[in-house]
Amino acid sequence: MNDLFKSERHGCSEETPQTVLVTGGAGFIGANFILQARGAQWYNVVNLDKLTYASNLQNLTALENDSGYRFVRGDIGDPELVSHLLEQYQPDAVINFAAESHVDRSILNPLSFALTNVTGTLQLLETCRAYWQKLSPHKQGRFRFLQVSTDEVYGSLSMTDPPFCEDNPYEPNSPYAASKAGADHFVRAYYHTYGLPTLITNCSNNYGPRQFPEKLIPLTILNAMEGQLLPIYGDGQNIRDWLYVSDHCEALHLVLQQGKVGETYCIGGQNEQTNLMVVEKICTILDELLPSKPNFSHSSLITFVKDRPGHDRRYAIDCTKMNRELGWKPTESFDSGLLKTVQWYINHPQWVEQIRTGAYQSWIEQNYTDRTANYLSV
Repeated sequence: MNDLFKSERHGCSEETPQTVLVTGGAGFIGANFILQARGAQWYNVVNLDKLTYASNLQNLTALENDSGYRFVRGDIGDPELVSHLLEQYQPDAVINFAAESHVDRSILNPLSFALTNVTGTLQLLETCRAYWQKLSPHKQGRFRFLQVSTDEVYGSLSMTDPPFCEDNPYEPNSPYAASKAGADHFVRAYYHTYGLPTLITNCSNNYGPRQFPEKLIPLTILNAMEGQLLPIYGDGQNIRDWLYVSDHCEALHLVLQQGKVGETYCIGGQNEQTNLMVVEKICTILDELLPSKPNFSHSSLITFVKDRPGHDRRYAIDCTKMNRELGWKPTESFDSGLLKTVQWYINHPQWVEQIRTGAYQSWIEQNYTDRTANYLSV
């Protein structure tokens, strides 16, 4: 129960942070959020993660002896497990990061995205509703369900369109975006139909440490470090708004604490860059940090490849609501955040090797396959 955390903080509830159930907390954004939340003592955290290919529990090894953190391996679509965790830990909020998130994979296997992102979120909502309805009026008023979503649900912008804001209609163009849109619609419906106190955030492209290297920035960094080709879709002029992951985590914390129930908040980095510009900037940084043979530039590795189907041309986020209502704006520029990101990958070759070889998955199987019951009984 939540009393577990209270007893480990000298039995004083006034000293105890809120408890949150984080789903998908071993993924890129989820892991960074948990590390930030525990480092700043925002919350005690129960982390529920299925540990699929892009999850890496070793991102959270710094919390192994943290009395305010618990990990449970499991699926958001398992109502018995989720109900057990809700009853045991009595969280004040659920933050749903759990999702299949790579557009290319969604094109190859859209059904898996629908099952995880739509059906999984729906089952999580239903289990949370059952838990919430049994709470006292005071605890019902404090509870929040935060859905972490994407700007891709809004579709694509032209070069002259204003950035996306909370009033934009949903126009998803990929199976991934459609699955996240479906999930968001169910979250909205549970607020309007049942009164479940929900919040939705739609963020722009995240980057930073610990990102699985199928995404543009880590893939480019690692390929360039190894002298491999740097593939860029189409003409490289697709534009994304880049958000440093720690800025995103800070924004999520503010939304959870101060956001208005039933509302949506758009979170962006205010850093629009073409894909080509991103790759070229990474090459410039690596030319300085890891100079290779004389007269060699990493940009010579850039190669343009056939564009993917339905590739949205431009995303951008208007953060006016976040700034006006919650006083938030990103603090990291793209150049400073990108430099930190490149340096992190350079400084963590063992992490990269484990990801590339799949060794981290073997480690997960050895350490957690037979231990879920132990975590449930804590």
